[in-house]
Amino acid sequence: MNKKIVVVAGLALALTACGKEGGTTAAPAAAPKAGEKPGVCLVMKSLANEFFQQMQKGAEEHAAKRGDLTLSVVGIQNETDIDNQVAAVEKCVTQQAKAIVIAPADSRALIAPIKRAVDAGVKVVNIDVQLDEGAMKAAGIGDKVPFVGPDNREGAKQSGMELVKAIGKDAEVVILEGNPGAANAAQRKAGFEDAIKEGGLKLVDSKTAHWETDEAHTVFGNMLSAHPNIKGVLAGNDNMALGALKAIEEQGKKAQIKVAAFDNIPAIAQYVKDGSVVATLDQYGAQQAANGIDYAMKMIAGENISGWQKTEIKLITKDNVG
Repeated sequence: MNKKIVVVAGLALALTACGKEGGTTAAPAAAPKAGEKPGVCLVMKSLANEFFQQMQKGAEEHAAKRGDLTLSVVGIQNETDIDNQVAAVEKCVTQQAKAIVIAPADSRALIAPIKRAVDAGVKVVNIDVQLDEGAMKAAGIGDKVPFVGPDNREGAKQSGMELVKAIGKDAEVVILEGNPGAANAAQRKAGFEDAIKEGGLKLVDSKTAHWETDEAHTVFGNMLSAHPNIKGVLAGNDNMALGALKAIEEQGKKAQIKVAAFDNIPAIAQYVKDGSVVATLDQYGAQQAANGIDYAMKMIAGENISGWQKTEIKLITKDNVG
């Protein structure tokens, strides 16, 4: 198995022109020749995030096990680096990859380059963050790009209900949201709000920290100054939970405030074990990437796949954390 790993950085100026509507002139991807290993691009978000490090590792292991494709893995510098993710998609097209498996940083901004990829004959599979269904239909690719991913709303509700059990009715809580343009951020916020409503909690603030630890540390620190009686934090991913936990420890409120999160990255395990984090949600990122590669290979072989291919989730608490 041949593989290439690229962390996209500083490509925006060179490739931004290709990231605009009508900016690529790549030749259509030809069908693989007999015995040829088709090229598959895995385009992810920030490789500084442990979740995507796990996804990368799982994808490489899966591709090596299959042995019938050439995998290129691309990441971006941070969770909001949309221009470089657009550039990465365009580069996969110009290099005539047969398929792109993408975890988009934004649910709408990536649709134009993905449409250009589809028009060029490249098979595309959407994983992790669902692309906007209405915008996909408007672009004419609603039935050509399947989504392989979890039920984010249900997963966030499950994590949030564990917080309800830990802190009780009427307790003040806040939400740390993901990127405003990402569907999974909106779905997880909705799931947390479902838990808040069902459990009778009091939501006193909700702001984005763009999936980032350092930003969450600052945002939650400000929330805590404004609302000193906060008893719970609902974080849209574990990275933001780590930022909130740092602020909680700095202010000596570890016994007062509990956290519920999402992703089950290795760094969160110690906090689940000591009870600071009452729950996180495993969405099996490595398996998502592997499933995305499998669907991409089926599409390259001529199979039509569309719609939501739902993947597994599992609630992680102190009782079952690894």
